[in-house]
Amino acid sequence: MSRTTLPFSSLVRAAAATGVAALTLTACGSGSGSTDSGSGSVKVGLITKTDTNPFFVKMKEGAEKAAKENGAQLSTAAGKFDGDNAGQVTAVENMVAAGVKGILITPSDSKAIVPALEKARAKGVMVIALDTPTDPESAVDALFATDNLKAGQLIGEYAKAAMKGKPAKIAALDLAPGVSVGVQRHDGFLKGFGATDKDVVCAQDTGGDQAKGQTAMENCLQKAPDINVVYTINEPAALGAYTALKAKGREKDVLIVSVDGGCTGTQAVKDGKIAATSQQYPLKMAAEGVKAVVSYAKDGKKASGYTDTGVTLITDKAQDGITSKDTAYGLENCWG
Repeated sequence: MSRTTLPFSSLVRAAAATGVAALTLTACGSGSGSTDSGSGSVKVGLITKTDTNPFFVKMKEGAEKAAKENGAQLSTAAGKFDGDNAGQVTAVENMVAAGVKGILITPSDSKAIVPALEKARAKGVMVIALDTPTDPESAVDALFATDNLKAGQLIGEYAKAAMKGKPAKIAALDLAPGVSVGVQRHDGFLKGFGATDKDVVCAQDTGGDQAKGQTAMENCLQKAPDINVVYTINEPAALGAYTALKAKGREKDVLIVSVDGGCTGTQAVKDGKIAATSQQYPLKMAAEGVKAVVSYAKDGKKASGYTDTGVTLITDKAQDGITSKDTAYGLENCWG
């Protein structure tokens, strides 16, 4: 897989496997564990934003499988919630103390996590960001991720085509302040649609959560009842928006587009709840990250730069001039 310059700038020995699991559990007070492929194996740490979001569950599955295939020992940790920077900082510190050779992380706060990552790198630990870039990008050795600007742009272009010239009243159900992936998807959508923030009649943060997405949509409908296009940061937020719209009898006349392409989200596209989604591949991100750490342990060469792990527009209502795949493809490849 080729590595290129990122196309967007805003972008223990002291413990055995059970000890590492305990450390990560203490670090975040959330689900964690260790996959041990034998004593003396390369130790790899994976830190996700949460352990409940299906996206990160799939990422963990990819890392676990790759660890077994490559004879590595994987320890995992997750924040209590999306945005739990303090939990991630503690997890980084514990994993460094546990003697990991590399850390794979999806930063909850792209800026606030940087000092902890710099300390880890200063001790010889290779750090790879997955899915979400740090700010600055140079705070990690490498980034394995979807081009989130492109992911947003794809659904923006799709939504523009699907509206067929009808004036758009846009609601944006975003992630949270300080998270680069949310900014990139939002900006990409607007670019693809040919709009600006001035064209967004309501913007709400959801944390990527379905219940918060529903509340955000309810708030937006109160503010602007004539909303007819809804951009969402991810599919849980999209399904929350759908629930709110359905309660108002608006589910058939509002276009919802999203990003992630998980199995549940892709099924929602098939069921007509979401018009289109940009599918990304977290399992691939994590698997490639584990392989890079193992390679570093063997030859001392660190991964560098940006590896684009791909994105595909998924919809069953194709639009002229917009390249897409149907939900049959999406369900076969969801988060693979």
